[in-house]
Amino acid sequence: MNHAAAPLLEVDNLRVSYPTPKGRVEVVKGLSFTLGRERLGIVGESGSGKSMTGRAILRLIRNPGQMAADKLALEGQDLQGLNDRQMRGIRGARISMIMQDPKFSLNPVMTIGAQIAESLDVHERLSRRDTNARVLDMLGAVRINDPKAVARMYPHQVSGGMGQRVMIAMMLIPRPDLLIADEPTSALDVSVQAQVLDLIDELVRAKGMGLILISHDLNLVARYCDRIMVMNGGQVVESCAAGDLHKASHPYTQGLLAAVPQMKEIRDTLPVLDRQSWSRT
Repeated sequence: MNHAAAPLLEVDNLRVSYPTPKGRVEVVKGLSFTLGRERLGIVGESGSGKSMTGRAILRLIRNPGQMAADKLALEGQDLQGLNDRQMRGIRGARISMIMQDPKFSLNPVMTIGAQIAESLDVHERLSRRDTNARVLDMLGAVRINDPKAVARMYPHQVSGGMGQRVMIAMMLIPRPDLLIADEPTSALDVSVQAQVLDLIDELVRAKGMGLILISHDLNLVARYCDRIMVMNGGQVVESCAAGDLHKASHPYTQGLLAAVPQMKEIRDTLPVLDRQSWSRT
């Protein structure tokens, strides 16, 4: 397929809703954007709809949730027109997603090597020898020093940071075109967070992939992404180049930036978001 013919991902008027006693409530309200082979950050508070956006792209919204879009396409291919079997062929092979606290998504009764191999076997038919070689190569690519030893381990035998790297290996071994990383370092120590994000960034660049990095951390997203979308209440309130985040014009984005603690903090109290100032606009 000609990658120049269409953007990597096209999302137009995406909506996700769930039932409540007072009727259906939209948690994603008419979201639209296009993505090339670039790094897009989606930021916002908990409940802003950013994780639901990632799940909706993979069509992982299940009943009683409902999703709809005027367009949801991967390199021109209509994802909404695919049946469940066809969509399973897209997940992993074309679009992979690292969930929050990914170590807890690992199967506790399977070795790490077997789980990574399984994610490859679903999409490619390789000999056992070739599969094992790909698994060890991928573990090495995520900077695990002794891939053979780690491949024989079970999830409870590895640290949080190593478990995170295993999940990255599992998501990237099918060589997808797009990686969605949903708070991929939220359960890690600060010192390990930077290592994992540097690793994701390095692999995305090396493989020419698209990246959607979902986070509540403005500074982190500004560092690792090319452009940023700020979400609030299921809507995009601001979109800008990562380098222009400090020039944000929307009061919500300005409030988030003002509330970020500084290394040399001199303020007695951090500002509180004045939600009324933009909720009426």
